[in-house]
Amino acid sequence: MLVVTAFPMLRALYLSLFNYSLTAPDDREFIWFGNYAVALTDPLLWKTTGITVLYMVVTVAFELVIGFAFAMVMHRVIFARGVIRTSILVPYGIITVVSGFAWQFAFSYQNGFVNSWIPGLAADFNWFGETTPAVVAIMVSEIWKTTPFMSLLLLAGLAQVSEDMIEAAKVDGATWTQRLTRVILPNMRAAIMVAVLFRALDAYRIFDNIFVMTAGAQNTESISFLTYRQTIEQFQIGIGSALSVLLFLSVLVIAFLIVKIFRVDLADARQEK
Repeated sequence: MLVVTAFPMLRALYLSLFNYSLTAPDDREFIWFGNYAVALTDPLLWKTTGITVLYMVVTVAFELVIGFAFAMVMHRVIFARGVIRTSILVPYGIITVVSGFAWQFAFSYQNGFVNSWIPGLAADFNWFGETTPAVVAIMVSEIWKTTPFMSLLLLAGLAQVSEDMIEAAKVDGATWTQRLTRVILPNMRAAIMVAVLFRALDAYRIFDNIFVMTAGAQNTESISFLTYRQTIEQFQIGIGSALSVLLFLSVLVIAFLIVKIFRVDLADARQEK
């Protein structure tokens, strides 16, 4: 683990301090934090960051709600439990690139079927012709693909909720909503935090669906895609490495904030100061 992860990270940090392009490998120049200054003052990075945060917030929110509903079904179902659980988890087993191509076909105005399924939508509506519908299409594909993962983590949390507590709440006259908000969810906070943390970090690094469905067109590229474009397509190793380091640091910040927020919630639930 140390060899295959630490070394590339340190190497990227080292290369980010150079003005280094593969088109002129002999002209490498040590510029300290010049690449970071260029990246952080470029409006494109902040625009891309905004799109990336939008991907993360919207997809994780939908996945949390839908995933919890799926988890409740998998937890409570009595008949054909194995079949139902397998059916729900099928999308997560599909390779992301394959899923991206499938949804690109589905949203195609030429031979797709999504336009015919939405009442009032023109048959020739081009989902990938403008930013907003293209972003929506990418989000739908991401939600469909990764909601089963969220539901699997939440199912593990549901299994830890004591049935005795739920039955006691029923005896006390608590409604289903009250049992959900006062018994089930408070006792699932740890599982919810893990699910949100894992999916938020994964969604923030979204790449595959964007690469397959739009190739970054219509202002849909994420930070990961921007890093790929600078490093692989334009051969700018220095600035690309700086972007990858900034991506890594922003992931750490997001992880810290999520853990911090849930710790506060847990303390409030225990009535601690």
